[in-house]
Amino acid sequence: MVESLFQKLQQAYKGKKIFLTGHTGFKGAWMLKTLSLLGADVKGYALEPQTKDDLFYLIKGEQICDSVIADLRDKKRLEKEIIDFQPDFIFHLAAQPLVRLSYEIPAETFEVNVVGTANVLDAVRLLDKKCDVVLVTTDKVYHNNEWIYPYRENDRLGGYDPYSASKACTELVIDSYRNSFFNSKKYNTHKKGIAVARAGNVIGGGDWSKDRLIPDIAKAFANDKAVVIRNPKSVRPWQHVLEPLMGYLLLGANLAEEPLQFNQAYNFGPQLSDALPVEDMLELAIQSWSKGEYKVESDGHQPHEAGLLKLDINKAIAELKWFPKMNAEQAVSKTMDWYREFSNDGSDMKKFTTNQILCFLNVENLIGKYN
Repeated sequence: MVESLFQKLQQAYKGKKIFLTGHTGFKGAWMLKTLSLLGADVKGYALEPQTKDDLFYLIKGEQICDSVIADLRDKKRLEKEIIDFQPDFIFHLAAQPLVRLSYEIPAETFEVNVVGTANVLDAVRLLDKKCDVVLVTTDKVYHNNEWIYPYRENDRLGGYDPYSASKACTELVIDSYRNSFFNSKKYNTHKKGIAVARAGNVIGGGDWSKDRLIPDIAKAFANDKAVVIRNPKSVRPWQHVLEPLMGYLLLGANLAEEPLQFNQAYNFGPQLSDALPVEDMLELAIQSWSKGEYKVESDGHQPHEAGLLKLDINKAIAELKWFPKMNAEQAVSKTMDWYREFSNDGSDMKKFTTNQILCFLNVENLIGKYN
């Protein structure tokens, strides 16, 4: 009998202690709920959610984990929480994740993303037990030539804007720690597997971040307003949030089994045919919502953002047996379904979010059991 994704992940994480940074954020809250469904014991470490509509509150995240509200830059607090918890796995998702905001707070972006990751790895050094660590960076770590070729894991790293540069710097920090303190030649001494996950632009319900396409669309459509877009021709590797999260979990599971084989970087993105311009994504959103309009406003004084970016995901497909399940149209449809439910009623987004996860995992028979 072929083992399902749900069974494989449940076998890897049920009853295991997972330290999850960024658990109150958009991706972090989806990850938290997924880990809860898999039966993991989760301790989260992140900043306070910004609004009452944040996904963490909607899924009642404080009931399904030990939630620590603190800053990554608080090195002593972070160390204490990790050492006290003695995790089996660490998933590091916390970050300052916005390109445009990084132009406003560049130094803070570097502090959170680079020094924050070093603080996590410093705490891992103090763990006297086996622990597997998946550190999430971004597709924007690559030196972007804005060519049509998709970037592979061994391509040159770089970064124009402070966010992208901070994540490229973060990868240098990770590589240094892996070589200096978690070297594969001394695995039997330190017992730490260190892997990196690079994901493309993610979409999904519960993202309320400023200057992001899907949240802007959802807010505008719900209020019968036109969406304002800056760069209609910019191409990004769009994917539903559950796609890379399942990739992170598969990477962690494989890392636990074969730490010397999987202690490297992996891209998680859509098929190349689903790397679409902003304008095409808008058309799909309008089609899914059954109404909506947009207008382009570009004054020429906006900070630089890359116009073209694609990822090569063949390594994750070949080595992790991971692959994207949704095309762009399906990803947008699932996302718009979430926001439409929220705008129409929104009384039980915990149940709605849970059902989307279970459907993605092809375990619809469990719907109702975990709500």
